[in-house]
Amino acid sequence: MARSVEQHLDGMRASGERAVAGTTSGLMGMGQEVTWEARHLGVRLRLRSRITAYERPRYFQDSMMSGPFAAFVHDHRFASEHGGTTMRDDVEFRSPLGVLGVLADWLVVGPYLRRLLMRRNRALKRAAEMP
Repeated sequence: MARSVEQHLDGMRASGERAVAGTTSGLMGMGQEVTWEARHLGVRLRLRSRITAYERPRYFQDSMMSGPFAAFVHDHRFASEHGGTTMRDDVEFRSPLGVLGVLADWLVVGPYLRRLLMRRNRALKRAAEMP
């Protein structure tokens, strides 16, 4: 399932995010970058990510090149299932600040990211199912 940046942006807008630099239209591929700007948890953030793995149409990975995390890698997997497509997100992240970051990840950041991805995926599902 090829997904255009425009389709992805619809899901991002639902969470208040917007692309401000890099690839902001058309299909993204290996090595391309996009910079996102957003307000999360009351803080304005900027995150630049690059497509670091790409196996169309089944898989791609984006990795943070710069931004608020010590590390952030997001795997997107797509599979044909029951006449449709199933998408699975796997995210590995680590906040800065050592032990304080680990505590923040467990108490705040992890639960927040799960809710954000669920909301974004619902928006993507609605867009993909539009006639």
